[in-house]
Amino acid sequence: MAVAFAGRMNGIKASEIREILKITEQPNIISFAGGLPAPELFPVEEMKLVTQKVLGEAGRQALQYTTTEGFKPLRQIIAHRMNTKFGTALTYEKILITSGSQQGLDFSGRILLNEGDVVLCESPTYLGAINAFMSYGPRFVEVPTDAQGMITEELERIIQTTDRIKMAYVIPDFQNPTGRTWSAERREKFMEIIGRYEIPVIEDNPYGELRFEGQRLKSLKSLDTKGLVIFLGTFSKTFCPGYRIGWVAAEEEILEKYILVKQGADLQSSTIAQREIAGYLEMFDLDLHIRDINRVYKARRDLAISTMQKEFPGGLSFTRPQGGLFTWVELPPHIDAREVLVRSLERDVAFVPGGSFYPNGGHENTFRMNYSNMPEDRLVEGIRRLGSILGEFII
Repeated sequence: MAVAFAGRMNGIKASEIREILKITEQPNIISFAGGLPAPELFPVEEMKLVTQKVLGEAGRQALQYTTTEGFKPLRQIIAHRMNTKFGTALTYEKILITSGSQQGLDFSGRILLNEGDVVLCESPTYLGAINAFMSYGPRFVEVPTDAQGMITEELERIIQTTDRIKMAYVIPDFQNPTGRTWSAERREKFMEIIGRYEIPVIEDNPYGELRFEGQRLKSLKSLDTKGLVIFLGTFSKTFCPGYRIGWVAAEEEILEKYILVKQGADLQSSTIAQREIAGYLEMFDLDLHIRDINRVYKARRDLAISTMQKEFPGGLSFTRPQGGLFTWVELPPHIDAREVLVRSLERDVAFVPGGSFYPNGGHENTFRMNYSNMPEDRLVEGIRRLGSILGEFII
């Protein structure tokens, strides 16, 4: 078939995570691959009541188009929650509802990037963001990153020596893929540098409320004095991913560009999904629901880490996150995690090799593990199998 595709399609590859997830749909697979919430925690019975109420009281409106910006009561609730949880000072006018935060990532690339522009990012960074930005033809410059976050001395050196920087993309809370959290000092220094050079920042925050221990730290958006930070949030990790409802929070001059792009992309996000989430937030206590999630995820993190300490061979390291969904494993330099994955899939265990999280390649001796989705017995069994396989590579 002779179809002339746009040149931008040449750089687009299938998401490695999504491809692995196709395999993990098999019931025998113990999967540590996706960033999937635990389905047994979804508020199914509550949502039955919410759906009945929404359709009973405003069925015609719920099934009709709505504004591109989104359902006003939901935007008001989001602004209030952000102000309470993340220290911001937002009004609903600075909130745009998106079809998941992944849409916010795509829109950010469409709005800010020309071919050849530079995206500054952590090293490693979220694979979904790499894929979203890739179609707009940027260059990725990875800023050296340690357990405290992006190393700000390296950030400033790169800014001073790199042309065409258009934006920085970061995940300060329980980062995907490493699970690390930026320290308060790094956040403040980062924003001081960003403000001085006036570089737009995409602060991706899907996990910020999934904290198991320690004190909540200030969001970058709350430290922003120049309107440079574009905050991406979502209900996918704290509520239900199936609704595909996220949001962008930004100053109105910037948000207007997102609204225009969304009008051309899909006109609006699902009306009924927005009204049902707003209905849940009015009828039930989301904070109580999140506390239940965090209790379960903390127990699974603790079980995963203790089992990894027991079952994994020496010569490797892994993170112990204070929240979120992931731990990050670093193998000896000569071991390729993709080869480990091939062996693991033969034993019905899946994870995501780490090389895909580095936009400029390398670091194939790493991999990401999710601990939120599998029940405890399968979590332990999967880590035992994986530990046995790793022992065959680390001699």
